[in-house]
Amino acid sequence: MKNGKKVKLKLFNELKIFYGTIDHIELKSIYINIQSWIKPKDDNDNWKKIICTQSREIKHTIFDANDPDLFHKSAIVDLDIRYSGISLDKKSFMNLEVTLFVKDGVYFKSPEIKEFVKKLIKQVYFKNLSKNKYFDFYLTKKELSV
Repeated sequence: MKNGKKVKLKLFNELKIFYGTIDHIELKSIYINIQSWIKPKDDNDNWKKIICTQSREIKHTIFDANDPDLFHKSAIVDLDIRYSGISLDKKSFMNLEVTLFVKDGVYFKSPEIKEFVKKLIKQVYFKNLSKNKYFDFYLTKKELSV
């Protein structure tokens, strides 16, 4: 029996965003997924170090924004960018998945969860993505014709 739920959010034009859970009846965790295509602004020899630094900065943003009334302190943050294929002339896929562990008595459909998720995504966007000095972000791999 499927108990999972997924909610799509349209907050920023260059990001595909959704959050959900694998079991909304016995809720233990929620996941937030942010996807985008990235294109480097400049050439660099050490993309691995840059991606690791970006990941660490995003983790700090998420841990600092955590709501102790809704979630436990622990969280899983996975920034997935294949640094070996990054080059100036092409876009690469980025997937950021955050898993937050809920406290007892928290419900997936509660307005508090939705508002917190929106607030958290906005903080990640404004602190880590929108003014990123290494990458530009795009919703699709190919340019959309007007």
